[in-house]
Amino acid sequence: MHNTVLTVAPALTDEELNALFAAAWPGHRPAPFARRLAAHSLTWIAARRDGRLTGFVNVVGDGGEHAFVLNTTVHPDQRRRGLGVRLVRAAAEAARGRGATWLHVDYEEHLTGFYARCGFGTTAAGLMRL
Repeated sequence: MHNTVLTVAPALTDEELNALFAAAWPGHRPAPFARRLAAHSLTWIAARRDGRLTGFVNVVGDGGEHAFVLNTTVHPDQRRRGLGVRLVRAAAEAARGRGATWLHVDYEEHLTGFYARCGFGTTAAGLMRL
């Protein structure tokens, strides 16, 4: 991870974000990420290794105390090195700096240990598919 640099809210292109997501998430369909970030995000963190986008996490806010982690993504060839935890912790710090006092995340059960390492506790929550 020596060459991996984390940056708060850098300019990112749809091309590089879609390439990262296509590598990390089977079945990913191209999305207009740059427009979504500008319109809806409180902040985001990007990781680059030797200039290549290798990780990303998005944080959206409610305009007040609550912020939500979305799209935590690490390129498959960079996983299991602590980059995901670094990304989420940096996102938490950046959200705190933007006025959030609570950070929420929804995740599948197999990610419980990962998010615990990031500093999250567990809580009951509800989810409705629309």
